[in-house]
Amino acid sequence: MIYALDTNIISYILNGNISLDAKLNTATKSGHKVIIPLMVYYEARRGLIANKATNKLSAFDKLYARLNVNSLTVSDMNTAAGIYAECKIKGTPIDDADLLIAAQCITNGYTLITNNVKHFKDISGLGIENWMDVHE
Repeated sequence: MIYALDTNIISYILNGNISLDAKLNTATKSGHKVIIPLMVYYEARRGLIANKATNKLSAFDKLYARLNVNSLTVSDMNTAAGIYAECKIKGTPIDDADLLIAAQCITNGYTLITNNVKHFKDISGLGIENWMDVHE
């Protein structure tokens, strides 16, 4: 399985959430690949720079080097366009960042790890896990 971390999960890890870091380590040691979608990389990095969080930025760079970032592709954009249209028709709009994260996950078969399940729950075909949920 390939897991993709959402921005809020990156934030929890950088803020020292030990149980989340343990889940990440367990996943990678079990042979699962964990990636950071390009849009998540951007969201996390811009926030750290804007807040002048130099220590967390350094920790983020180490996490990024360990997990890798996957770039967006034309296929991801095509999937995003379809999701946009579907959400618009249903009357459940989604912001572009979440749309691109979801599209990259769907196109590539990644399971999105997020604590913002409500942002993604209406997107068909998207696998979601909430590692912050004690029932997961």
